[in-house]
Amino acid sequence: MSYALRFRDLTLGYDRHPAIHHLSGEISQGDLLAVCGPNGAGKSTLLKGIVGALKPLSGAIERVNCAPRDIAYLPQAADIDRSFPIRVYDLVSMGLLREVGLFGRIGRDLRVRIEHAIEAVGLAGFEDRPIGTLSGGQMQRMLFARLLLQDASVILLDEPFTAIDDKTTTDLLDLIARWHAEKRTVIAVLHDFDVVRRHFPKTLLLAREKVAWEATAVALNGDNLLRARRMVEAFDTAAHECERAA
Repeated sequence: MSYALRFRDLTLGYDRHPAIHHLSGEISQGDLLAVCGPNGAGKSTLLKGIVGALKPLSGAIERVNCAPRDIAYLPQAADIDRSFPIRVYDLVSMGLLREVGLFGRIGRDLRVRIEHAIEAVGLAGFEDRPIGTLSGGQMQRMLFARLLLQDASVILLDEPFTAIDDKTTTDLLDLIARWHAEKRTVIAVLHDFDVVRRHFPKTLLLAREKVAWEATAVALNGDNLLRARRMVEAFDTAAHECERAA
């Protein structure tokens, strides 16, 4: 088995306060993995650690068969500045940065690739639109077009289907299935268990530590979900009591 990522007793957090602790396991090349758990479980923190935006407090993340430049990351929609004055075409073209650099020339062949990516996500005709005029679903389509151009071997998606319409969700799930068929590794933070059960064969269930990491049908059984919720609630209660004592 060839691994894309390996976690060795990994602890991640902020200001030396752990958000995930003592996580160990491997993600195989070509895995289609959902990361689930209650609010505050550390799901987004894990993606930030993988992409290198957050350094481990202890333990390690081993990028076994991929360099950081081979990882594409789609943050939560709330992290995107929609007021930035940029066109759809220009933002999508940023997916080529690692190929051409910040000031590299985009020739005819690359322009064709940009146009194909925009068309592939159903945004043909939107090239000159300011991104601030897009709906939530159109915004996600645009960001998936940028991911297409990055051509990465590992793709990280943080809540990609939040507040978008059903048609967009279906189209983007089809694109994820295409990436999976191409043997790319896709890791997605998701809240909709129905979507996870239908489309993601493996699930990591987090509650600041690993609750389950296995086939989705087993990971998301009722006992595991109840345990995850109670673990996060217990952590939050203990943290609140510590704050009051301080």
